[in-house]
Amino acid sequence: MSETIVALATAYGIGSVSIVRLSGKDALATSLKLLKLSNLEPRYAKLAKIYSLDDEILDEAIVIYFKGPASFTGEDIVEFQTHGGVMVSERILNELIRAGARLAMPGEFSKRAFLNGKMDLAKAEAMQGLITSKSEIAAKILTRQMQGDLSKFVGEIRGEVVKTLAFVETMIDYADDDLPANLLEQTKQMLLKNSEKLERIAILSEQRRGLIDGFKIAIVGKPNVGKSSILNSFLAYERAIVSDEAGTTRDRIEENFKIGSHLVRIIDTAGIRKDAGKIEQIGINYSISAINEADIILAVFDGSFASDEQDKEIIKLVSNSNKKAFFILNKSDLAFKFDIELEGAIKISAKNDTSVVLKELEGYLKTQDTDEIMLSSNRQILSCKEASEALKRAFLRLSEEELEIFAYELNTAIKALASITKPFERSEILDEMFSHFCLGK
Repeated sequence: MSETIVALATAYGIGSVSIVRLSGKDALATSLKLLKLSNLEPRYAKLAKIYSLDDEILDEAIVIYFKGPASFTGEDIVEFQTHGGVMVSERILNELIRAGARLAMPGEFSKRAFLNGKMDLAKAEAMQGLITSKSEIAAKILTRQMQGDLSKFVGEIRGEVVKTLAFVETMIDYADDDLPANLLEQTKQMLLKNSEKLERIAILSEQRRGLIDGFKIAIVGKPNVGKSSILNSFLAYERAIVSDEAGTTRDRIEENFKIGSHLVRIIDTAGIRKDAGKIEQIGINYSISAINEADIILAVFDGSFASDEQDKEIIKLVSNSNKKAFFILNKSDLAFKFDIELEGAIKISAKNDTSVVLKELEGYLKTQDTDEIMLSSNRQILSCKEASEALKRAFLRLSEEELEIFAYELNTAIKALASITKPFERSEILDEMFSHFCLGK
C-alpha cells in the first residue's frame, strides 16, 4: 500500500459538487503540487485555486486534508471538493495522476481502511449495502451494522469459542486428566446456544433477504387470465402488451416499483399451459424459473371460467414452492364461475382496480420488517451456517471426549466467523490463556 491512489468519490456526471479523493503517504505532497501552497492544516476546509502542472487554472474549490491515521483509510487523505460536472473533476483527476498518484481500483479505499484496522469486513459490506439499499428498513438494518451491531454479535460468539479452544488445547497436553463435569456441561450448553443463535440469524436473513436486495414478486397463471393487465395497473402505464390472443407474453417482463417503503421487482411471466409451441414453451420455462426465484407469488386465475386441470397444476406448483403466495381471482366484473375454493383469495377486476392487491402486498411486506440483526450478504449467511454446523459437530465430539477432533471443529467455526468480521490470529488463543495470570506474572 505504498502507492498514493486517487479516484472520484462522487457519482460520475453532472451535479453541484464533485469530490476527488487521494489516499496514501504522498497524498499531501501530491496535492500541494496543484495548489501552489506550502502546507494544509489538517481538518480545516481551505478555499484554494487548483492549477495544472502547466500552471493553467483548473478550478477554485474547497480542499480538506485528513492526516493519518485519523482518516477513513488510516492514511493521509486529501479531498478536492470541486464544482460539479464531468470535465472539472476529470481534469483534476488527470493532473493528480500526472503528479504521481495512481488511479484507484474499485473498492481500494475501503480495502485500505480494512487492512489498516479502520473497519472490519461486516462494516465494509454494510457500507456498500447502504449505498445500494432499496428500502427504508434496509437502510436501517445496514446502518446498525455500520455501528457495529453485527460485529458485536459475531465477536461475542467468537470470544466464547476462542476461550473454549484455549482451554481445550491446554487440556490436550494433559490427556490423562478427565474434564471437570461442570465445565463439560457448561461447554456443551455454550456450543448448543451459539449454534442455535447462528442458525437462527442465517434462517432469518435468508427468509427476509428481500429487505436488503428488494423483494421479487412473480405473477403467474394460465394465458389470458389478466397477468399483464395487473402489471400495467400496478405500474400505472402500459408496460406489457395486452391481447385476447393466448400466448401474447412469451418472455418475462421485469420492472421495479415501490410498495409502501419497499422497492420491489415484479416479474410478469408467460402463461403456463400444456399445449404451448416451442418458442412459447421457452417462456413457460422462464415462468417456472421465476417462481423459484421469487419471494412472493401472485397466482392469477380467471374467475369467469370454471377451473380446469391446468389451474390445478398451477395451484399445486405454487403450493409446493413454499413461497408466500396470493391467489387472485380476476375478472370479477363478469359472472363468477371458478369452482376451486382458495383460502384468502382476492377477487378483482384488473381493468378497473388492483389497489386491494397492493394493500395486501404492503401489509405482508410490513410484517417482514425487523429490528433484529440481519446478515447483508449470501457470503455472511453461508459463513454463519458453516460455523453453526461446526459447533454442532464439536458438541458430538466433546460428548465422546475426542478432544483433538473437538478442537479441530472449534477452529473451523472460528475460521467461518472470522470471514464475517476480521481474520483469526493464533495470538488470540495465547491472549486468552495468559489473561488469567496474576497481574505481576
